[in-house]
Amino acid sequence: MSELTDLYQELILDHNRSPRNRGRLENPDGLAQGYNPLCGDQISVSVKLDGDRIESIKFEGSGCAISTASASLMTQSLKGKTLEEAGELFNRFHKLLTEEGNAEELGQGMGKLKVFSGVCQYPARVKCATLAWHTVKAALNNKEGNITTE
Repeated sequence: MSELTDLYQELILDHNRSPRNRGRLENPDGLAQGYNPLCGDQISVSVKLDGDRIESIKFEGSGCAISTASASLMTQSLKGKTLEEAGELFNRFHKLLTEEGNAEELGQGMGKLKVFSGVCQYPARVKCATLAWHTVKAALNNKEGNITTE
């Protein structure tokens, strides 16, 4: 295994063991529930906005290591972003996980989120990694009901 792969695995394990921004915000501006029926991952994402900027974001729920690490890294990446920047990052992250191509190019400028570039090799795990992202998108768009990966 390469040093880069080892580093990526360690980062995912670290965010799974000690997730950042875990919890629920009081009186959020957006809240959504997400569910991955394939593996049973469940997540709730709450966001507080300051104008069109994400002031605070938290998640809670249960899931596999990839799902939890993705939610943790997502919250770190989106805090302070505008809604437009968040939408762009969602699209880039989704592309990183679903499109064939050079992972270095696709992950350029994505910081630690690049850790998920190898997930595209495991189609069932793509849903684990994107669950939190689909859920936050719903929270930001005030969509009600459960968001699924299906």
